[in-house]
Amino acid sequence: MTDDKMITVEVAYALPEKQSLIQFSVPEGTTALAAVEKSGVLVSYPEIDTNTDKMGLFSQVFGTKGLNEPATYLLQDRDRVEIYRPLIADPKEVRRRRADEAKAKKQLAEA
Repeated sequence: MTDDKMITVEVAYALPEKQSLIQFSVPEGTTALAAVEKSGVLVSYPEIDTNTDKMGLFSQVFGTKGLNEPATYLLQDRDRVEIYRPLIADPKEVRRRRADEAKAKKQLAEA
């Protein structure tokens, strides 16, 4: 890490009732994980587990689609690190249930 050039980054986390978007400067060469730790978001939201909660960059999850893991991804100026909450329900299961309900309603209407 070089201390001579600073970049501006953001860390975002949201709950249904409260959202945080923290903007601050870090030295060029800072990793996404280091930025999350430096941001103070872990103090404000102790439920965040950086070992298990997914993180991403502008809706792209770290460790997928060619993005490094948060511990090795080097942030660029104006990057926004997002911390994602665990899902309450599986989206595929919710869609399947809705499709089944729609199919049942259609069959009742036709009967």
